[in-house]
Order: sequence, then structure tokens, then C-alpha cells
Amino acid sequence: MLSIFKSKPLLASSESQSLIELFLWSVEHFDSDYFLKHTQVVQPTEQYFPDRVSSVEEMAQSVFQRVRSYAGLTQWPIALTSPNMMPMQQSFPNFTLAGGLRGESVTVMDPPGLPVQLSYNPNQINQPQDLVASMAGSMALMLIHQVGKLPPGGQQSLPVAADVLAIFMGFGTMICNTAYHFRGGCGSCYNPYANRQAALSEQESIFLHALVCYLKGDEKGGQHLKPHLKGMYKKAQKQLKKILQTSADPMLLAIEDRSRA
Repeated sequence: MLSIFKSKPLLASSESQSLIELFLWSVEHFDSDYFLKHTQVVQPTEQYFPDRVSSVEEMAQSVFQRVRSYAGLTQWPIALTSPNMMPMQQSFPNFTLAGGLRGESVTVMDPPGLPVQLSYNPNQINQPQDLVASMAGSMALMLIHQVGKLPPGGQQSLPVAADVLAIFMGFGTMICNTAYHFRGGCGSCYNPYANRQAALSEQESIFLHALVCYLKGDEKGGQHLKPHLKGMYKKAQKQLKKILQTSADPMLLAIEDRSRA
């Protein structure tokens, strides 16, 4: 009888299990050592994005450099180009990395003639969290292509996997905050072309962000979430605590143990 007063978990068990499988795919293939030692829970604050800019181009370049650095891809042959200069199609070059996958110690053994081009949506300049999340997602797709390991669910799951990997790389706050856009209010305030195309729902993004914050020992990981997401974040923390207490998944338990070492 008293069960009617118990709060529901943020996600159904099947949903949480699927997300944990995608997260562990990220752990397995995208440098768990870098995640544990160097990944930061990036926040939309001046601490993480301190640059002063005076133009759209400077803004895009600043965000690109910061996201690239936090993702651990500063040694990769990636360059930002303006939208009007972006080729209609480009093939991702195959190159060999030495010294790891991410971080300052990485060396590109056979650099391509031209760097991989990444561009930006000019409509997002006034929505910097969308810009950050979009760039993080693009870099996540580059990582997936370079490593060559499809996620659970295969090719059709790539958009979801890119969001998961972006959260794994520390950009969860921005992924969560841009997962949904309110379409009400004055018509002049809403620009659909500025919105990021999210593959994860708010609840799914929050769940994974809470997992990253837990493993990174970041007690303020939910501080800069949109107000309506903070209750979801607390629910995710509660649900994850139960999952981690009862899970028999060796990889999940191993990454938890390593995060506490």
C-alpha cells in the first residue's frame, strides 16, 4: 500500500541498461585512462571558456580550441573552417596514432595532406551551449570513425553514440542543457536553426552525465544544469547508486574501482 508513495526512477531498467552498455563501449574503446586521469566535467562558465572575442569567427575558433583541448584532441589533424568554405563532402582520412588515442603525448604517424575540416552553425553563436555541444558531438564522431568500433546497435545508433561519447568526454552539462528547446514564447525569440540536433532525451543525457560526475568525483556536476533538470539529476544519482550497489557487470565495477583508486 505504501508503494504508491515511492518515487519512480528516472529511467526504466531497460533504458538505463542500454545507456550503461553504450557508456561501457566508450570506456572500452576511447581511452579510459585519459577519462580517469584528465577528463574534466566542463561547465558553461568563464572558468572553462575565458576567452574574449569580438567577432563570430573568433567566437567559433575560441570554442573550437577549448572543446578540442578538453576532448584531448589537440594533436589530431583537425581544423575549423567557416561554413561557406566547408566542402559538400569530405572523406575521413585514415591515420595512425602513437602514444595513445587522446592527450598531449599523442603523435600522428602518417598525417593526412589536409586536416579534417570541422565547421559550425553561425546561428548558434548566440546559443554558445548549443555550439559547444555540437562541436563536441562532431569530435565524438571523428573519434568513432578513427577507432572504427561501431556502438551497440550498429550504424543506426551512431547519433546516439556520439552524444554518449561527448558526455563521456566531459561535455554532459551542455549536452543536457541543449537536449530540448522550448518552442513557445515570442516567435522572434525562437530560432530553430540554432538548435542542436539531440539524439538523447533530457532524461537519458542526465543519467549519463550523473554517471560521469560520479566516476569523476565531481560533487558540483549538476550545478549549471537548467533549473528543471536538477530534479532529474538527483533522481539519476539515486538510481545510479542502486545500480552500482547491485550490478554484477565486471566492466562497470572495474571502472568504478579505478575511479576510486
